[in-house]
Amino acid sequence: MANHKSAIKRIRTSLKQNQRNRHYRSLMRSTIKKVLATTEQEAAQAQYVQATSLLDKMASKRIIHANKAANQKSRLAKHVNSLAS
Repeated sequence: MANHKSAIKRIRTSLKQNQRNRHYRSLMRSTIKKVLATTEQEAAQAQYVQATSLLDKMASKRIIHANKAANQKSRLAKHVNSLAS
């Protein structure tokens, strides 16, 4: 166990950050699955907008890397565009 006040505080804050990050990662995964499971163009487009917004927010808060957010958005856009055909 930590002995210094600052170390105790770091443990406390890292636990809070870990919980926040886990929540957002779970939300991200479920949002992505919803977009990929959609077979209708219009519904997929609406969900894609929400997913990209969430990914951008997560990248700005550094919960995920910016390149990962870009890769996920590209992957989702590819899926949504394939539904138009």
